[in-house]
Amino acid sequence: MRIATLGLIAAALVSPVHAADLDYGVLRGADDDYSAPAPFIDWSGFYVGGHGGYSSAALGFGNVFQPIVAKALRVTVAEAEMDASHLLAARSNHVGGTSYGVYAGLNYQFEDVVAGIEVDYTYFGRTGSTFDEIGRQAITKDNYLTTVALAGQSSTKIEDYGSVRGRLGYAFGNFLPYLTGGLAVGRAVVSDTVEVQNYAYDNAAYTASQAGTQTFINHYGYSSFSQGNPPGSIPAPGTIYGATKKVTVVGAALGAGVEFALTSNILLRGEYQYVLFNDFQGHKAELNTVRGGAAIKF
Repeated sequence: MRIATLGLIAAALVSPVHAADLDYGVLRGADDDYSAPAPFIDWSGFYVGGHGGYSSAALGFGNVFQPIVAKALRVTVAEAEMDASHLLAARSNHVGGTSYGVYAGLNYQFEDVVAGIEVDYTYFGRTGSTFDEIGRQAITKDNYLTTVALAGQSSTKIEDYGSVRGRLGYAFGNFLPYLTGGLAVGRAVVSDTVEVQNYAYDNAAYTASQAGTQTFINHYGYSSFSQGNPPGSIPAPGTIYGATKKVTVVGAALGAGVEFALTSNILLRGEYQYVLFNDFQGHKAELNTVRGGAAIKF
């Protein structure tokens, strides 16, 4: 009886120990290293935000001086024989600086593909310019020693511009790389002016006067003319031709970027944008912009 009693007591003590070693996973809580899946980001919806960055503008001026000089000297030997309107050269220029603005858009998501439309406004406000001057003398067919002196100044200021673009991207969770392209419309101020001097005297008469056979020398374009010393005479001040105009410019906008969904409603982005404007008033402009932005999605 004593042996049987001791056996029962020992069995009762050992059973809880073996039971504690059994692993019933369905009865235990989640493991500490279990990670919940990343939340799904729905890129569909309307968003609005702001952007800022750096823009570089390549500005071309073409033959902006040619029509100004041709009009100013249209009935002169300086244009007919010396081709004065083609003497000045307008050289291209680069200008850069900060740019900033706002944007808004609407996305539609089809599985992992995201398509949408976006509008943006960018303020730039930078000016590029070119300058050239030249003088020429020639004995023209009328036997006059003809002089033409030109000084041309041209500038382009890109005030601001906006674009309407389509967007197409592919979602990788919280990241959305995308391409974009569309129409750009901007405002610019162009200025093209040329200071023109054109003066001459009768070289045949001057040569004769040097020999003592003639004293009066015909001339034009001088504020003070010396019959005894035509080369030392004072030409009249130049006349400035040209104008400053405000113009609307149109072109194409292309770009690429990547967005990151910080939350389901806060979007951050980095973007490159290229804008090429059509020629305007003989001027050319293209812009390269690198910028960052932040938006709220509704």
